[in-house]
Amino acid sequence: MNEIKEFGTAQAAAIHCLSIVGQIEGHQVLPEDAKTTKYEHVLPLLAAIEEAPEIKGLLVLLNTVGGDVEAGLAIAELIAGMRKPTASLVLGGGHSIGVPLAVSAKRSLIAPSAAMTIHPVRINGVVIGVPQTYAYFSRIQDRILGFVTGHSRVSREDYLRLMNKTDELANDVGSVIHGEEAVRLGLIDAVGTLSDALDWLHGQIAEG
Repeated sequence: MNEIKEFGTAQAAAIHCLSIVGQIEGHQVLPEDAKTTKYEHVLPLLAAIEEAPEIKGLLVLLNTVGGDVEAGLAIAELIAGMRKPTASLVLGGGHSIGVPLAVSAKRSLIAPSAAMTIHPVRINGVVIGVPQTYAYFSRIQDRILGFVTGHSRVSREDYLRLMNKTDELANDVGSVIHGEEAVRLGLIDAVGTLSDALDWLHGQIAEG
């Protein structure tokens, strides 16, 4: 996972392809059969990509089903802070923490058949019902909201409305939005495919 491999031909500018799939595993231990992205592997890899002179751009392929919120935000913050051209492509689903990951790149795309699920922060297991617990969840939610609205064109009002919708998801609060709607809301830059993402990256690299 820590080895940097070029993506593309020798003649083309080198683009590194990073896939973030399944649940994002942070400090919480997930079952061995869960397909996960371990954030402690991804963080140093992103730093190495940023410093590697032979790597000219980063393509992030996303198909997430949630996971550790803090770990996902850590990855998103690093991607957002990279100087090199970065593009994200949502494939299949961008669930929960996949939303800030998608908007962290300088150019975000969503496949025509893909969808994004937006809902409030949740936790499994026992929750202690004290004011400090609710304040903690509120702060996490504010951080996610601030990150998403700060790295996309979606308004705070629209994102809150989607997050708190009660008539769409069975036994849950939130919304599922598809490609064109995500673009119309300003959450994602464009509907596109792998070739569109690569074309944009090569264009940015050529411009220097």
